[in-house]
Amino acid sequence: MYDVTAIGELLIDFTPLEPSAQGRPVFEQNPGGAPANVLAALSQFGHSTALIGKVGRDPFGDSLRLTLEQSRIETQGLLMSETYPTTLAFVHLDQRGDRSFSFYRQPGADVMLEASEIAFNLIDDCRIFHFGSVSMTDDPARQATLAAVHYAHDSKKLISFDPNLRPMLWHSLQEARRLILSVLPLVDCLKVSDEELRFLTEESDLKRGTAKLLNDFDLQLILVTLGRRGAYGRTPLTDGQHPAYDVHTIDTTGAGDAFTGSVLHDLLSDERAPADLNETDLMSLLARANAAGSLATTRKGAIPAMPTAQAIEECLRMTPLLTITD
Repeated sequence: MYDVTAIGELLIDFTPLEPSAQGRPVFEQNPGGAPANVLAALSQFGHSTALIGKVGRDPFGDSLRLTLEQSRIETQGLLMSETYPTTLAFVHLDQRGDRSFSFYRQPGADVMLEASEIAFNLIDDCRIFHFGSVSMTDDPARQATLAAVHYAHDSKKLISFDPNLRPMLWHSLQEARRLILSVLPLVDCLKVSDEELRFLTEESDLKRGTAKLLNDFDLQLILVTLGRRGAYGRTPLTDGQHPAYDVHTIDTTGAGDAFTGSVLHDLLSDERAPADLNETDLMSLLARANAAGSLATTRKGAIPAMPTAQAIEECLRMTPLLTITD
């Protein structure tokens, strides 16, 4: 039995280091991919997890499989392509540690996952099914992802979705919006950034945007990450916002995935449906998730930066909340 099974991309993040002595850019190879990052965060809490995806049979793919095994993530559903290479992403950081990406994926192995290759038993055996939209940018992985989501929904699994919108990977933003909205009737827990909320609802106000989603779809829990301003959460019963923690940020890659991993940990630890969380529960969930996300920004990379449960508890006790003055 797995606590969480996820489907989606597993790739290499090349994270910038200090320039060389000649002033040239230097990059460090790190394992990444949002669904895998979430599972790695959950593994830090001691949860059993499994990934469904595809990488190339190349040194990068071999390294990623080894990383999953070392992170205690089940690799039965991870296929190795003889034809297509592992997808690569180069991370670019600004002065505040905020990142943008350049992808080498034309196509990458992750896009070539077929619906017929899905290990559906990993969905049968899970409590929560998690996915994102990067695996929906093109076929055949789009159809594979949709097949897995429908299967999980028909199997009465709790479904978690983080669109993790990467505009440069889509043929058009109109297509991205249409596809993301099309799966929301199947989703229980939705995590978006404030920019993604605005993209999906055409509302910049958190309360109006999340109210629109709750009105249009049968969502149990909506979480909106706000960067340095923390996060906002909403259920059909209550809502609230919690600040981030005042840490030394060097790289925001994976922060949202650490946040999501903490949220799913809390949901796994509670027998109630997410829609039944009260205000105290929601604020506690947001506090821990913000601590996890904040801590993930203090290290480079994604999977290597996922914080331990002990580190999160120490952050809650010892680290001041971040005050935004601008």
